[in-house]
This record gives sequence, C-alpha cells and structure tokens, in this order.
Amino acid sequence: MSMIDKARAAAPALAAADAASAEQGKLTEAAVAALESTGVLRALQPARWGGGEAHLAEYADTVIEIGRASASAGWVASVVGVHPWQIALFPEETQKEVWGDDPGRRIASSYTPTGRIEKVPGGYRVSGRWSFSSGSGICSGVILGGIAGRREVNGTEYPDFTSVILDEADYRIEDTWNVAGLRGTGSNDIVVDGVLVPEHRGQSHVHYTHGLGTPLPGQELNDGPLYRTPWAVTFNLIIAAGALGACLGFYDQWVTETRARRTNYGQLLREEPVVQDHLAEAAWQLDAAVLKVRRTASELMEHAERGGIPSPEQRAFWRWDVARSANAAVDTVQELMRVSSGRSAFVDHPLQTRFQDAIAAGSHAFLFDDPLAKAWGGRHLGAEKLAEVHL
Repeated sequence: MSMIDKARAAAPALAAADAASAEQGKLTEAAVAALESTGVLRALQPARWGGGEAHLAEYADTVIEIGRASASAGWVASVVGVHPWQIALFPEETQKEVWGDDPGRRIASSYTPTGRIEKVPGGYRVSGRWSFSSGSGICSGVILGGIAGRREVNGTEYPDFTSVILDEADYRIEDTWNVAGLRGTGSNDIVVDGVLVPEHRGQSHVHYTHGLGTPLPGQELNDGPLYRTPWAVTFNLIIAAGALGACLGFYDQWVTETRARRTNYGQLLREEPVVQDHLAEAAWQLDAAVLKVRRTASELMEHAERGGIPSPEQRAFWRWDVARSANAAVDTVQELMRVSSGRSAFVDHPLQTRFQDAIAAGSHAFLFDDPLAKAWGGRHLGAEKLAEVHL
C-alpha cells in the first residue's frame, strides 16, 4: 500500500479526532497513531535509519491528503515530517544522538530568529523565546533558528542564520496557542534559559542558501538526491502542501453543505447556475495549485538527481510558484465562504472551523508571496536591487 493510500485509510480516524485535537490544543493520541500509520512523519528520513526516503511529490501529496481530513494533522505532518530531512544533513554523531535509541523520534521546530543563538567555544549558547512551534507537544526535541554572528561565503559576509537541535530537557513549552485556526497543531512557544548546545548540533543555513552545493556532513552517508534539494524551497513546498490540505478540506465540506442547502425560499442551491459556476471555478483553482506544487516537487528531485545546483533565479521561481499556489487556494476558500450564506458566520457552523484552519495555514510567513514575486521577477528582469529572501 502506498503512503497516499495509507493516508486515505487513516482519513476517517483523523477526521474523527480533529475536534478533540482542537479542544485540547494538540493532536490526540488517536490522531498521532493515525499519522504514524501513514509513514508520513518518517517519509523524508534516510532509509538507513528506517525512514521512507520518499520522493518529495509523494510526500506533498500525502500531506495534502491528510490535511483534507484534518487540517491540524496535515499541518503537523508537513512541519514535523520535514525535520528528518534536515537532521539527515547534520553530522553522523548528531544523527546517532537524535535517532540512535529511537529512530522514530519526533522533533519540532521554530526557525524565526526571535531568540538568541550565540557562537561560543565548543558550540552555541541558546536563550530566549521562539513561537509557532507546531506539534511541539507530541515531540521530544526541537530545532531552533537564530543569527549566530556572521559567516563569509565566496568572499561575501552574511548574517549566519543557524539551526540548533535541542533535547526536551533543554527547553520548556509555554501554552500560548489560543487561536481560531489550526488549533490542534499546538503551535506553542519554546523557552530556553541559557543552554549550551554542542557544535555538532548546529548547522549554518548560509551553506543551504548562499553556499548551496557546499558539502554537508550528513551527505557523506545520506547521499541520495533527496538530501541535495535546497532547504528554503523544500521547506516552502511542504508548508504550501499543508495549506493546500486545509483548503481542500474546506472545499470538500462546502460541497457537502451545498448539495443539501436551500435558500430562504426553499430552493435547492445545487440547482442554481451561479452556484455551479462558483464550484467549477474553485475546483479549477485548487487543482491548479496542487499540480503546481507537485510539479515543483518533481523538478526539485529531477534537478538533484542530475547533480546540478539550481540558480538563484530558479530557486526564487520555485518558492514564488508554490507560495502563490497556496495563496490562490486560500483566496478560493474565501470566495466560497463569501457565498456560503450568513449562517456560516456562526461558530458552530460546519464550515467555520475549516475556514479558520485554511486562513491560519495561509498566514505562515513562508507563504507571504510579495517578496518572493520580487525575488524572482527582479532576477528574471536583470534588476540590481533584489528582494532579500532565503533561497
């Protein structure tokens, strides 16, 4: 059975657990078990650690399928599920520390550099607060991002954006996730009080971006094409997949509601040509968004298989394309909600939760597509002043 088929088989359990996950502010044990049954949380882990080492397109399709059943589960699948891919780039010593006792160990993250990561002899001093750590309540470690000074690559100096991996004893989770959408993700704050992280548990994103192609320690043994795709594009892709799952879940619910809904005058809405037109347009937009994300995933893997290093312009286009696709999907959800009658404003309406999930997913910083449009458009036109984004 393929991973996507497993996701479809798990969909009823995920959907049934969604409300309880939202109520408790993190995925229920039943939801986690259903996710584990699909293999998605280990899909991007190296095969030598028992992972799936899956194609990015299969992974994205699986995340979307899970998100249709439960937006929160799909979001956690996308975010927590991508971390084994990054951990595979770290030294073997780090991989053994993370997976040696439990290859299925789950790791959360928060990359926005709101906390402090200071380079010190032997490693990094980590302190401060990081927000939006999705799935942190079902994980036993976290990847945090910060600026650890500056680093030179090819004669140019850049802020040294760095990821560090912490064990659960090194931080605490503060329950701050009082939100309208994606409530079951438990995207709480991570607080760290001056922990020393060994050097082998840190890795510079400058090598992922400005120095793309720089040999990374983990690639010596994890030498498949999956681990040569660019970090920023891969991360953008999985976030877009999480958002698309939420949008398709709303679409499915809208179709179910509209088939039986009547106007105040007793007419069946399904018989109205204008309603049929809204449905057709929404289906087209959502299908186009999924196809674009799938195309990007395939192109990423094909490029990695050839062993080339994609240009900044190509990476900018990939990021723009998947982010714009996710935004188009969210726009489609908003248009369908607009024609869903005034009753959809009630908090207990079947569409309301799905709507809030889609809006929350589309609000992720990596899906803010204006600077990505400029990053690609400027390069394509040969402009000198370019938008600063991770590529």
